[in-house]
Amino acid sequence: MIKLTHAARRGAATLMILTLGGCAQLGSVGNVLGGVLGGGGQNQVQGVVRGVDTRAQQIVIQQSDGSSVALAYDSQTQVVYQNQNYSVTSLDPGDQITARIQSTNNGGYYTDLVQVDQPTSGSGSPSGNVQTIQGTVRQVDTANGLFSLDVANYGTVIVALPYNVSRTDQNRFMSLRSGDRIRIAGVFLNNQRVELRQFY
Repeated sequence: MIKLTHAARRGAATLMILTLGGCAQLGSVGNVLGGVLGGGGQNQVQGVVRGVDTRAQQIVIQQSDGSSVALAYDSQTQVVYQNQNYSVTSLDPGDQITARIQSTNNGGYYTDLVQVDQPTSGSGSPSGNVQTIQGTVRQVDTANGLFSLDVANYGTVIVALPYNVSRTDQNRFMSLRSGDRIRIAGVFLNNQRVELRQFY
């Protein structure tokens, strides 16, 4: 689950990803996974999320032996937790995952399915970081637990449901329609992305 305290960690993780540079390039993943992949063209890899590089479209994970690998993803990649789909950007540093991987033409590896085995420990955020946001719903992506919200004097933000969304908020989300005026409590993860805390 994404937590507010992770906003700073997310930035640090991004810097870490950029710093990894050559050692986390997809071309070197084969050396790290080696025996895990074996001779098959498709397999799974387990590890802990270190960060998501949205520009390079890579998920960087750390395996049990301490080695880090980067897996390519795209708009078709599914993230599943407790039979609910989420966007790749919902992944947080510390989440334990199992990713289904397949080799790519450039010698790297791509994942089309990420199963969240255990979200990062701890829950909740300092109340001072939660903000009330009002706006008009523009688009709803029920498959990935996202909706866009036009906020007056601010612009459009993407609101994401957390892993531990309540049943009440889940039902409210499923009933959203374009043009609805709503008020929510949420946490800004960056200038354009908000994680939902609750509907009002």
